Amino acid sequence: MADSLTIPTCSGPMKGQIRPPGSKSITNRALVCATLARGTSRLTGVLDSQDTRVMATALAALGFRLRADWPRGEILVEGSGGSIPAAEATLDCAASGTTMRFLAAVCALGHGRYRLDGTARMRQRPIGDLLAALRELGVDAEAGSPGECPPVTIHSRGLAGGAASVRGSASSQFASGLALAAPCTRSGIRIRFTGEIVSLPYLDMTRRVINDFGGRCVTEDERTWSIPPGGYAGREYDIEPDASAASYFFAAAAISGGSVRVDGLSRRSMQGDVAFCDVLGRMGCDVAWNEGDASGAGDSITVTGRAVHGIDIDMNAISDTVPTLAVVALFAESPTTIRNVAHIRDKETDRIGNLVHELRSLGADAREHADGLTIVPGPLHDASLCTYDDHRMAMSLALAGLRTPGVCIQDPGCVAKTFPDYWQRLGELAGFNTGWPRDR
Repeated sequence: MADSLTIPTCSGPMKGQIRPPGSKSITNRALVCATLARGTSRLTGVLDSQDTRVMATALAALGFRLRADWPRGEILVEGSGGSIPAAEATLDCAASGTTMRFLAAVCALGHGRYRLDGTARMRQRPIGDLLAALRELGVDAEAGSPGECPPVTIHSRGLAGGAASVRGSASSQFASGLALAAPCTRSGIRIRFTGEIVSLPYLDMTRRVINDFGGRCVTEDERTWSIPPGGYAGREYDIEPDASAASYFFAAAAISGGSVRVDGLSRRSMQGDVAFCDVLGRMGCDVAWNEGDASGAGDSITVTGRAVHGIDIDMNAISDTVPTLAVVALFAESPTTIRNVAHIRDKETDRIGNLVHELRSLGADAREHADGLTIVPGPLHDASLCTYDDHRMAMSLALAGLRTPGVCIQDPGCVAKTFPDYWQRLGELAGFNTGWPRDR
């Protein structure tokens, strides 16, 4: 794509329906379980994106056999029965946090030396809590950058299992990585969470995917998981649409006063980010939930925009949607404060400090707090907005342009990390001319 992209304003309320691509989070969890399973799995509804391709390529580098038909959203996986085929591998995790965190734990199942590296930003994202847990389990795990950041080197003679503690306030992906590997250990793993636990819905997603592939993840209490040995079994597995991606279209309805239906999601989704719709409901939007048949066919959520008012909200459980809500808050009738999301400073970028900076570039009165931010609505103006190589910053900040002329998004191609055709899908739903975004 071009270096920048100007967002056309909507001529009226945005109306329509959309089915977003498959969930990145579920896709990458399912890929791990399928490669470790006994037998063959066929994954459908797979997301084709940088993050999922990075995961698939890294698994192939470990010796797993995958046949991907990306245009069809299908991957056929021959499981290894819990072993790591390669005795040595170097994995390029690029900017994919799930690949780095999940495979650092999975590599501990192997017998050999494994090195995991990524982008310059990945080398600034701490992974020490996961490595400390692996060391508790007898694995030689080292980080090569200051602050216990990647690259990561794993020397392992197999993972017997045992007990490990994980600081819950850092990243849910650390515990998820350990849990995904646990069914393939000799004695299972008991995970104890310490401190505050962030992003609980993603932990629940991990537990559900483990169970779907025949593993067992038992919640002893709110701070203890027990995952016994037994491995995984191959299966047919369909992946639901990405709820985080859906949030941009729900927000577009709220901002434009329109009505957007997202198909494939409902209250029974395993993705916690569907709760973003409840947040919009609190702000004054109408939300209609529809549950289809037992297979999920007919599931949908419709958000209809109304005059929205600000709220004070703890977004710890749905922190990936913080940038989306911050943009909706620009158009509310009163201030919005978002709390308890300090951990998003360690995402692809500092999603508090850098988000506040870009909102201010639009003319907004945005104020940074240690664990969140406050947005006071007011007049906005044109701006060229930095995206920091962060897909969520790009997709959310673009929504401000639906009502504010002259909003330009720098590095629009960064959305390929999770949603390669985002601009086309947004343009179709908003009714932009058919040349956008190709003619820019």
